[in-house]
Amino acid sequence: MTTNTTALIAATESIPAPVSDLNGYIQAVNRIPVLSQEEETALARKYRTENDLAAAQQLVLSHLRFVVHIARGYMGYGLPLADLIQEGNVGLMKAVKRFDPDVGVRLVSFAVHWIRAEIHEFILRNWRIVKVATTKAQRKLFFNLRGAKKRLGWLNNAEVEAVAADLGVQPETVREMESRLSGQDVTFDPLVDESDEDARALAPVAYLQDTSHDPAREVEAEDEQEQGLNALHRALERLDDRSRDIIQRRWLAEKKATLQELADEYGVSAERIRQIEKNAMKKMKLAMAA
Repeated sequence: MTTNTTALIAATESIPAPVSDLNGYIQAVNRIPVLSQEEETALARKYRTENDLAAAQQLVLSHLRFVVHIARGYMGYGLPLADLIQEGNVGLMKAVKRFDPDVGVRLVSFAVHWIRAEIHEFILRNWRIVKVATTKAQRKLFFNLRGAKKRLGWLNNAEVEAVAADLGVQPETVREMESRLSGQDVTFDPLVDESDEDARALAPVAYLQDTSHDPAREVEAEDEQEQGLNALHRALERLDDRSRDIIQRRWLAEKKATLQELADEYGVSAERIRQIEKNAMKKMKLAMAA
């Protein structure tokens, strides 16, 4: 075992468990020595060939400082740095699991993409209650639009075209994302003074209520439907057998019969079937209205 590897193990054992605060954690991970390329390659091969979890742990611990460095770059989204670091650590562990030392690339160069990907996912899940970026183009804009803006305020047409061309997206996508980023979250059901009627009236809960599944209305609709079906059955019962058969097969059967099919069956013309149907419908409307 080399000197650096021995120091690595000793340093990891000295990390407080648990660390009392974020500053203590950052100081602890910064004390962990960085592996040389030879040590990193040996540990990675040991993990891949022997599934040595201790080797994987050493690879993860030696790169925690890089996660902290990357996470600091995402502090402008209003999310706790500790949470960003935690998500970045998940990305680091995924990178270690997939790292191939024989490719000739250092782990930190490979892991940075996984670390950023996990942090991006965390930000998109938590930055707003309603997701602001769902498509690939929108996700690209979410993390690049702020930096692309040269001034405060809305982008003009020329700036929109320039940002769209630079990021490889449509100008409409740029305008839509700028609108989403400029919007403010509104509490659906804010805690306001009960005597303040104006404040309660402006709350989204006052005008975005979903009444489509109101129990009273559903019972009323079911009752109305049942009454309609009963009236239909009573009207059908008042028809003669031929008229009832024509109405049922022309309007109520799953596979509806044509006028000519019924005409051939009853030995009359298609026009006569149409007249019988018309008269039967009039009788049924009168019976249902009574």
